[in-house]
Amino acid sequence: MNMPILSTKLYIPPRRNKVVLRSRLIERLNEGLHRKLTLISASAGFGKTTLVSEWLAGCERPVAWLSLDEMDNDATRLLTYLVAALQTIAANIGEGVFAVLQSPQPPSTESILTILLNEITTIPDNFVLVLDDFHVIDAKPVNDALTFLLEHLPPQMHLVIITREDPNLPLSRLRVRGKLTELRSADLRFTSFEAAGFLNQVMGLNLSSEDIAALETRTEGWIAGLQLAAISMHGHKDAASFIQSFTGSHHFVLDYLVEEVLQHQPEIVQTFLLSTSILDRLCGPLCDAVLLDPTSSGQETLKYLERTNLFIVPLDNERRWYRYHHLFADLLRQRLQQSTISSSWDEGRGVAELHKRASEWYEDNGLEIEAFHHAVVSNDVERAARLLEGEGMPLHLRGAVAPVLNWLESLRAEVLDARPSLWVMYASVLVIAGKPTGIEQKLQAAEAAMQGAESDDKTKDLVGLIAATWAALAALMIAGQPTGIEQKLQAAEAVLQGTEPDDKTKDLVGYIAPIRAMLAVNQHQVETIIAQSRRALEYLRPDNLPVRTAAAWMLGVACQLQGDRVAASQAYTEALSSSQAIGDNSITIMATIGLGNLEEAQNRLYMADRSYRRVVQLAGDLPLPAICEAHLGLARVCYEWNDLDAALHHGQQSARLARLIENTEGFIACEVFLARLKLVNGDVAGAAAALAKADQSVRQHNFLNRLSEIKAAQVLTLLHQGNLTAAAHLAQTYELPISQARVYLAQGETYSALAVLEPLRQQLEAKGWEDERLKVMVLQAVALHLHGVKDKAMQLIGDALTLAEPGGFIRIFVDEGMPMVRLLSDAAAHGIKPDYIDKLLVVFEAEEQQSEDKSYLPPAKPLFEPLSVRELEVLQLIAQGLSNHEISERLFLALSSVKGHNRNIFGKLQVQRRTEAVARARELGLL
Repeated sequence: MNMPILSTKLYIPPRRNKVVLRSRLIERLNEGLHRKLTLISASAGFGKTTLVSEWLAGCERPVAWLSLDEMDNDATRLLTYLVAALQTIAANIGEGVFAVLQSPQPPSTESILTILLNEITTIPDNFVLVLDDFHVIDAKPVNDALTFLLEHLPPQMHLVIITREDPNLPLSRLRVRGKLTELRSADLRFTSFEAAGFLNQVMGLNLSSEDIAALETRTEGWIAGLQLAAISMHGHKDAASFIQSFTGSHHFVLDYLVEEVLQHQPEIVQTFLLSTSILDRLCGPLCDAVLLDPTSSGQETLKYLERTNLFIVPLDNERRWYRYHHLFADLLRQRLQQSTISSSWDEGRGVAELHKRASEWYEDNGLEIEAFHHAVVSNDVERAARLLEGEGMPLHLRGAVAPVLNWLESLRAEVLDARPSLWVMYASVLVIAGKPTGIEQKLQAAEAAMQGAESDDKTKDLVGLIAATWAALAALMIAGQPTGIEQKLQAAEAVLQGTEPDDKTKDLVGYIAPIRAMLAVNQHQVETIIAQSRRALEYLRPDNLPVRTAAAWMLGVACQLQGDRVAASQAYTEALSSSQAIGDNSITIMATIGLGNLEEAQNRLYMADRSYRRVVQLAGDLPLPAICEAHLGLARVCYEWNDLDAALHHGQQSARLARLIENTEGFIACEVFLARLKLVNGDVAGAAAALAKADQSVRQHNFLNRLSEIKAAQVLTLLHQGNLTAAAHLAQTYELPISQARVYLAQGETYSALAVLEPLRQQLEAKGWEDERLKVMVLQAVALHLHGVKDKAMQLIGDALTLAEPGGFIRIFVDEGMPMVRLLSDAAAHGIKPDYIDKLLVVFEAEEQQSEDKSYLPPAKPLFEPLSVRELEVLQLIAQGLSNHEISERLFLALSSVKGHNRNIFGKLQVQRRTEAVARARELGLL
């Protein structure tokens, strides 16, 4: 569910018809465009926004504008609006970011900003980004994000910050480096000349130079004070006496002036101003809903306020949305607490009622975050809790972590005790906020509250809450598992078992089960994951899709780990269907990765390739850590198809993304794969070093479950080094049957190798593990051929080729080296899969040619006629071992066209066979 975008936050305030021309300041702003940052910092009412809008009206650069508010202290919300602002000047900037920002496991803020900054560098024109009202930002993660943005700002982007107080940014460093332009209160104050122009020309007064000087002195050039004084002086015959009556600093003068302004307005307008002051933004229908006065029109009143210059600012060109001048709104709210509006109702109910009406209007119009804000201010706990839980997707997954957590922290314990689901929600939000130390206490409080609750207690429905906890699993794992959670959940289950089951109780049990399953994921307790995931699916309501989706996905993961691939496929399919139904892009990605793993395990490489590429497409250009497994899958598939360059690319991508996920062992598989790739490319020393490093990481982080794959790769490396003793020791110590068989073959003990492989193949056939079965069949066929049992070897290699050909397997055969060459040559002589074997032998010969030392040969003569681009593409695929038919499918060419390209290539290279063409091309540097 995407967060609604308030377009008014992106609206550039228009230049006013009557304005004082401030040439001295505009000149400084123009001069500062070559620097990174322009900071305009001054108290309220100094004309900061007006000055910038006037400057930008004459600036030739495109402008993106973002007006900040307190809810932008949530990094997700801020990044969402930042991209929306940039898209006002470059529509394609940040495509796909919105969906990723709502995902359960989003990438880091710096990763998202890195992609965004890279995209910004493609914008051809210099432009300006304005962040208005920056003083509302006080959250460290948001300040850190903006610091990162500022430090890596592309040269065509200039940042302008408008604020009432200095931001928590590296201003000193920018100042020393000459990267900062500053305008402060002393700069922004009206000079006597500017004050005269404002009072007499803009505000329509006819004051003498003495009166202007006196008023300028009393207000210290403070623009808001001058404006309020000018409004108050309308109707006063003796302006001089009026000015002389002012005393004190401008802060006290403003209170007096607001009093003067309000007293001169009709009562209906005063009521309107006070009642609507609770709103950050105003439109006619919203004001009507807050006032509930059928005798007046909110839209007409807003137009009146604009005409009379009563501190109202239009937020769109259609004049539908407005806001009050910030300080004017603050003072109106102060007056509201003391007004007859509040006292006309029960004590403390007047303002709360206004907020409640605003909350209802926002909810009816699909703005749940704003609705939640007003429900919280009105102290309507029931309404706030309902809005928090959302329609299947909690608010803290829609860019509202900070306000939700602030509200939950503000509630008294007895309020939370009356609603145990809020305690559980509290724990979930703490996980997402990265504060795991408080989770245990919140769940303990939930347990205690539920112990005292009857079966018909008003415990809120927890629809969608599991999605929040699941989204925070990465944060939980990063921070370390809080102790005692499982025990508390077990106690909570016991309490619930003692109550009369109803839909809400069952759903709560259904929620607890996935939490326990997630804790088991961190502990690699597969049986517990399966049991708790199935329990969740049993108890959860059928329409509770967010929870069921996450539970089904976890069940798929656990069944896959257990080796039950049929059950895993069923669970992934259910999770994928549910996630697509509710628009959960993250679970769609994870379930698709799971299905890709299973397709790969079933030797259906083309299907796996499509699944993995679909995941990368869904993620877009963002470095989403979760897709590291998709890139690793693509690396394995490309490797098997002998596209080693693509395999390296995807392997490196996977390793880079896996490293972004702290405290997880996903990066181990990436390191092992890259080490295997080094081994194939002849870098035996590099492979050994990489595997030693991976071994050290496994032991350091206690990821001992990944040791076996490292040791299997180390056995291969030792065999390449000729160290059979060490290889045999490793294979036996870690009980690696395929590695043991390889050692036996290297030692010439073919009978011992066959004694290991035959029962292993039978076990794998019984389990239905097609990928592992194919590996064993290939190695067993080699062993039989070396042992002299050629009939069985021919039968087994024929079966292996039949299984491998639909998936386009190459490396599984080529990696066995010369024993496989002899086996395949014999098989071809027996008429077994001649086309497939020919393709494999071409790859063998190409690698042999590449590995030979040709330094003694004379330099290759250049081609008389160069190859075309298409011929080079065909040649590259020939080198990868693809048949003519496969090349026609890959390049979308007719088979006859491929054969024609082959003839041209052979003629230009002056060769007769494919292997000769590949060898000649390598000599010429064409491959």
